[in-house]
Amino acid sequence: MSFLRRNLWACALLLTGAAFVGLGAWRGEAETVLRKAITICMECIGLG
Repeated sequence: MSFLRRNLWACALLLTGAAFVGLGAWRGEAETVLRKAITICMECIGLG
């Protein structure tokens, strides 16, 4: 019984996480995150 319950919680958390990732992509957050990551990398390398 605990095996089924543990897997049910894992599936529920996985679906919730996927829904939030999809929502963020739909809102355009992926572009914002990529832009910030490029800026940080350029500052670390010293090109920016």
